[in-house]
Amino acid sequence: MSGSGIPAWEVLVPIAALMAVTTAYLIKWAAEATTTLRAAVVIFLLLMMVAMVGGAAFYFADPGTASLVGALWLASGLMSVSVVIVFFAFLKESGVLGERPPAAASPPRVHTPLFVAAVVGLVVLDELLMGWTFTAASGALPPSAGALGLFTTAVNSPWFLFTMSGEMLLTAFLLRARLGRATLFVLVAQSVIMLLSPPALALSTWASLAVYASSALMIALFVFLMEYLYRTRQLTTGVSRYLVRLLWVYGLMMTGLFVWLYYGSGLVFALSVVAEMVLFFDAIIRPAALAGPPVRPWLERPHWAFAVLAGIFVAEIFMGAVLSVQLDPATYVGAFGTYPLVGPPAVVLQNAFYNGFWFFATVTASTWFLAMMGIEMGALVAFKMRESHHLENRIRLGLMMVSYAMFAVFYPSLYFALILPNAPPSSEVPVLGWSMGIGSYPLATTVFIAVALTYAITGGLTVLFGRRVICATFCTAPLMYNGTTIDSMKSFNRTGTIGHKYQSSRISSVYAFTAGTILAILVLTSLLSYLDSIGATNVYVLNTDPSIFFFVFSFSILWYVFFVTIPYVGNFNCVTMGWCYTGVIASAFQKIGFFKLKVDSPQVCRECTTLDCAKGCPVALVDMPGHLRTKGEFRSSKCCGVGDCVEACPYNNLYVYDIRHWIRERLRLPARPRPHRLPMIPTPRPTPALSASPGASLLNPRH
Repeated sequence: MSGSGIPAWEVLVPIAALMAVTTAYLIKWAAEATTTLRAAVVIFLLLMMVAMVGGAAFYFADPGTASLVGALWLASGLMSVSVVIVFFAFLKESGVLGERPPAAASPPRVHTPLFVAAVVGLVVLDELLMGWTFTAASGALPPSAGALGLFTTAVNSPWFLFTMSGEMLLTAFLLRARLGRATLFVLVAQSVIMLLSPPALALSTWASLAVYASSALMIALFVFLMEYLYRTRQLTTGVSRYLVRLLWVYGLMMTGLFVWLYYGSGLVFALSVVAEMVLFFDAIIRPAALAGPPVRPWLERPHWAFAVLAGIFVAEIFMGAVLSVQLDPATYVGAFGTYPLVGPPAVVLQNAFYNGFWFFATVTASTWFLAMMGIEMGALVAFKMRESHHLENRIRLGLMMVSYAMFAVFYPSLYFALILPNAPPSSEVPVLGWSMGIGSYPLATTVFIAVALTYAITGGLTVLFGRRVICATFCTAPLMYNGTTIDSMKSFNRTGTIGHKYQSSRISSVYAFTAGTILAILVLTSLLSYLDSIGATNVYVLNTDPSIFFFVFSFSILWYVFFVTIPYVGNFNCVTMGWCYTGVIASAFQKIGFFKLKVDSPQVCRECTTLDCAKGCPVALVDMPGHLRTKGEFRSSKCCGVGDCVEACPYNNLYVYDIRHWIRERLRLPARPRPHRLPMIPTPRPTPALSASPGASLLNPRH
């Protein structure tokens, strides 16, 4: 083609488009096949396409007369095999082989695993051969590459990725009547994400735009799936399996994209593309498999819920790494340095742990990972705000989102670059990025002032308004926990393997041990950090200041491990288990503060049989109803003031009490009216006096 003066793409693009349309219709026919003969015809036509592309691939492997003859023989042989398949299917269906044709009312089940595997396998093989052949025809094939190199080149080529995404989109459109709205949305999103594959074109502009666009679409897909789970508690067997497989395929895809972007190898990404392709066509050929019998509600299936959370998180952490490298290469290119994994097994394991620890910690602390998580989890919080009945809780949720945007994303990173370009790095600024690692930088009085002010301000606010100032507003954790889907996982606090051990407001021995150990480590690492700063000691953990290591381990490693394992350890485990030292310190301030939960009428609580306040509590304070019934109020150092119990009360009888109410009482101001949605206890009325008048009973009707 180059010798004829015609650019290769002008010839290859129409051929690729025609093959994509043809393949889409063949997949449609496969999905709609009701007889063995029709299924055999689909296999025949797919084999024909494989034969044609396979012959071309054979020729381009070593162009010449001999290879041309071999290509023709290969194509002819495959076509002959396909004809035999159709012939035997015809004989079988016509009854020649001793079988009667099936009745029209009960067509045979042709969508067997073998048939589906054959169709999907032939489609994948056809696309692989086409990707390799068209790449070779356009002169873009590497001069020397092994089998894995040829596979990677073929899959990551535009001829494979763009053609395949077109087939997927067209197939979803052709079979849209057979698919539900949610299924159709997911399949279309899969198609577009494949279309936006960064390795498809060797253009930096395309790679950048594709990274941003595909990441945005994947975030939107995750939000959609999470909200779908919130709305649909009981899934079918097929949907349950499909969701887990899809999320882990995307975890593999984002891993592959990071490896491609950072190390230049596209093999893992290519494997993920093929896996997604197989998953897509398997679902679209037999959508009835997604509509199998329902299984137990997913909130009663901790292993399945863990698989979902883990799959999403793997995709998120590598997506965060990709965005960090793409958006801020000056900071993150070279930041994921690795120790060589060579030498004795002990050295290899040690280096692998070091590499993994700091990769994980660096990504989870990066601006772009936190921004991505904020968008994803913030969307679920926005959905919860829409459902909230209480203005106070909607305001808190709004403040929580603003706090996350300001303190987790803007101030630690963007603020310095945009507002103070000549300021020191944020890691050297106490509170914002230093993490109290005194031994890491020259000691100054301002460090102690900043730390003292931090404790004074947060402690004072906690005394006035409770630990919800931190644990339900300022901290990054509540944004992750307060969204609709994650909030619904608070049921695991009562059923989780570990979570149920931390129920109730009682300070159990397990909780005391956890909190005491955390505080002891905090004191020890802070002391070592100070001694390092004055030269008295020289103690470092994984090459960093002890207190910084403790901070990083707690909030960049442990927090996410516990987040993914919510089905076993329960929701809001940083509060329930007492492993967050900031929360433990805040609980001490709350004990001497004004914050508590109060009810308008203890009698309503005594008559209540729902116990919805305890069920709605995200930290499993299951003894709350007993205190409300006997005392009319409830105080607990574990209560983080999320307000779900207030929302859950069916009688609007519960409210949060803090400094505002205390001031009103001291000033003898009237309490704000709080209309009850469903009064449970009728207002007692005096018994009317007996009257001789015959109309007395009408004048005093009973209510």
